[in-house]
Amino acid sequence: MLPTPDLSHLKKKDYEFIYEPAEDTFLFLDAFEDEVPFLKELNPIISLEVGSGSGCVTAFVGKILGESCCLKFCTDINPKAARATQGTAKQNQITAEVVETHLTTSLLPRLENQIDLVYFNPPYVLTPSEEVGSHSVEAAWAGGIDGREVIDEFLPFVKRLLSPKGVFYMVVVNENKPDDIREIMKQDGFDSSVVKTRLAGREKLFILKFVRSKEQQNQE
Repeated sequence: MLPTPDLSHLKKKDYEFIYEPAEDTFLFLDAFEDEVPFLKELNPIISLEVGSGSGCVTAFVGKILGESCCLKFCTDINPKAARATQGTAKQNQITAEVVETHLTTSLLPRLENQIDLVYFNPPYVLTPSEEVGSHSVEAAWAGGIDGREVIDEFLPFVKRLLSPKGVFYMVVVNENKPDDIREIMKQDGFDSSVVKTRLAGREKLFILKFVRSKEQQNQE
């Protein structure tokens, strides 16, 4: 079992401004641990965490893949989260390029179809729409109607970001209608699977995995 990344540099006060790792974070870590053989075979050259928060998941991925394996990008709209991610990378002896931006705005078109591994723990909590999109800690969980407003904004970018062999992982809850998300991505040329599930209180969490369909790969 791989150790959880060292977050001892982050203090209680920091979590007033950034998302504190919780059940969804740890489910992501467990899912990636299960996916180690696949990830090592994938051997990504560029990876990207969207909405990195504390940087815990990227630090874990960095340990799986090894420091020399790939160029690791992280984005977050919250400047305090961007700084926290950079600190977590340093604390865990990995290198990450952290970009303060909305989703992947600053990375396109420069990295279009260049990223082999994309992962996202999105704001998925059902909230009023006006709570979506702040630059503070609320942005980490406020998902708007059905918890889908940020998710639905991001999904069209997956096809633009991923390389032909690329893979995309995302956390969702049952209220986000995972089957609907999978159907949307199917229409965009992606096969999908559920790699991990967990009950966290009343929430049922899922880790979804998306890869380009054989038909789409043949077209490219």
